[in-house]
Amino acid sequence: MKKHLILLMLSIILASCNTKKLEMISAKETNNVPFIWENANIYFLLTDRFNNGNPENDVNFDRTKETSKLRGFEGGDIIGITKKIEEGYFTDLGINAIWLTPIVEQIHGDVDEGTGATYGYHGYWAKDWTTLDPNFGTKEDLKILVETAHKNGIRIVLDGVINHTGPVTEIDPVWPNDWVRTDVQCSYKDYESTVMCTLVKNLPDIKTESNENVEIPKVLAEKWKAEGRYEQEMKELDDFFARTGYPRAPRFYIMKWLTDYITEFGIDGYRADTVKHTEETIWGEFKKECEYAFAEWKKNNPDKVLDDNAFYMVGEVYNYGIAGAQLYDFVDKKVNYFENGFNSLINFEFKWNAVQNTYEELFSRYSNILNDQLKGFGVLNYVSSHDDGSPFDKDRTKPYEAATKLLLCPGASQVYYGDESARSLIIEGTVGDATLRSNMNWDEIANNQQTKDVLTHWQKLGKFRKNHPAVGAGVHKMLSEKPYVFERTFTKESYSDAVVIGLDLPEGEKEINVGNNFEEGDEVIDAYSKTKTTVKNGKVKLNTPYSVVLIEKNN
Repeated sequence: MKKHLILLMLSIILASCNTKKLEMISAKETNNVPFIWENANIYFLLTDRFNNGNPENDVNFDRTKETSKLRGFEGGDIIGITKKIEEGYFTDLGINAIWLTPIVEQIHGDVDEGTGATYGYHGYWAKDWTTLDPNFGTKEDLKILVETAHKNGIRIVLDGVINHTGPVTEIDPVWPNDWVRTDVQCSYKDYESTVMCTLVKNLPDIKTESNENVEIPKVLAEKWKAEGRYEQEMKELDDFFARTGYPRAPRFYIMKWLTDYITEFGIDGYRADTVKHTEETIWGEFKKECEYAFAEWKKNNPDKVLDDNAFYMVGEVYNYGIAGAQLYDFVDKKVNYFENGFNSLINFEFKWNAVQNTYEELFSRYSNILNDQLKGFGVLNYVSSHDDGSPFDKDRTKPYEAATKLLLCPGASQVYYGDESARSLIIEGTVGDATLRSNMNWDEIANNQQTKDVLTHWQKLGKFRKNHPAVGAGVHKMLSEKPYVFERTFTKESYSDAVVIGLDLPEGEKEINVGNNFEEGDEVIDAYSKTKTTVKNGKVKLNTPYSVVLIEKNN
């Protein structure tokens, strides 16, 4: 009997040890790193140009007219994005958020803005905010996309347009005068000539300043009736205005329609389009409704909530730069958009800083501003984008430097689709910004070794950033000028993170100072080469064939 008791106790102890071992393995595999929006690595893609997951939805509404080069629908869709998530493409790249161009239903006709016949492939020409454009996919496709992204630790950011409808065509009539203005085009001389006007000719401007009650445009009501959903849409609008007490003014209709995507699908954020072309206060109103919708979604889907992060809003205030800190200057008026709902603004200045500054000048300046004047907020840096004709490296001759400066700079990073694969930004035969919007170069990624090498560099830096909030959200400090080595440290509540990074180092044997971040005898790993080493006298020795070192504690 005694022998059996001893054996039983031994089996319990062994089982307990095995359980602890499994728990330790699980904790390591899940990599319990908190998601911090200020450190986000956001992948920005044109839905139509990224990946065609369903060729059967390529043509809708008889959009068959021949367009100028790359100005028609090319077939990319939501299913195509989901497939790349499932394949691990974004995970391998260290992406933890994906920003899609608008996916709402676009105008059905084509427009010539002086660049040749163009359809609304880019998503910025809304016809109906309440439904998806079938070229991009269905609401079921969007539901699956969000769920698949969340299962892979990736947030979804949609693109929200409030300030204008799509252009007017023979089959897309202008909205009523109490909804839009069409008579004054922006001159951008001051605040009023930027806000109370149309961005370009034939892009009706929503009267976002109006508090007058307006009816649903007749063309929209007739469309809903033909689709059999008029009563449901009107009931939802009645409920929305009853709950909020807002006047039935144009901007509040659009806010209701955009926040429905939060309540229904659980998207994590909005990138707000053409922010400075509306009154700044409307973004605070929009953020309030986004937060309400996000809370409702979390309450209704407790098993799907990723964390306690608030709803994210990043604004496109065209030509805002980090040098302005919290203010954007209209010449006659300075506006603080951070006080009006935004967590972050797109930083149009980064591409110039990346050219003009050394690594240390760039990194230390950004760290100082973000941890002082912009503390509690963030910026979204980029090297190329969908409407910026002067990117950091238009000829794609410096893809390694682009990755290093973008992904290791304080602030959040925006990887525009194809940055990581040096997708060409100069396409023969295109006019205007179409040259920036070619189809994703999947064939080169699969078959070109040079492209694969570039992608590998982006992947290594991206995954390191994703695993370490200190990279984008921490405090920067140079440890040595030659060789160039710096540290980043980050602390939030009980979580802390520290890394040491070396750039432009000699290939082969190298010794670098790791400061006070690691203790004597600590085993550390260079995440770039996967080489392990030990801290001795505040330094580590490595022998790798690379000039980049990414030091983290070996857990």
